[in-house]
Amino acid sequence: MTRTEKAEFISSLTEEFKSSDGLIVCDYKGLNVKAIEALRNSARPEVVNVKVIKNTLASIAMKNAGIEGLELKDTNIFVWGADQLAVTKIVATFAKTNPNFIIKSGFAGGIVVDAAKVEALSKMPSRNELIGMLLSTWMAPITNFTIGLDALRAKKQESE
Repeated sequence: MTRTEKAEFISSLTEEFKSSDGLIVCDYKGLNVKAIEALRNSARPEVVNVKVIKNTLASIAMKNAGIEGLELKDTNIFVWGADQLAVTKIVATFAKTNPNFIIKSGFAGGIVVDAAKVEALSKMPSRNELIGMLLSTWMAPITNFTIGLDALRAKKQESE
């Protein structure tokens, strides 16, 4: 990679990191290409990026994006996207099935988080799940009212 290609790569990576809400750094040592492709395939529908990036290039891009505090050592794979819950869910699900895939740290909501917090975030309901819960709560009184009306109608029919 030439110097200009590196500069272009760093600038595009900086823009992607700035627009993302969640970034997780994981160790992938011991994973084969098929397993990494499975991770990428699971991330694609959620619009989550998965890339192996050289630590020096990633650290420059993160510094330019205002992401500081992540320590980059050894082999790293970077997972990032606009929805931090989607990123954490993909990483945590993949880590459960692949023991060689280790979550190191992350950057979510403007703060550095450790592997335990990434796990905790992955267990939270997504935006769509929360909307579904809210709608079912709002619909409960209406549903109960219609059930009561139907029971009243059935009782009146029986008494006639």
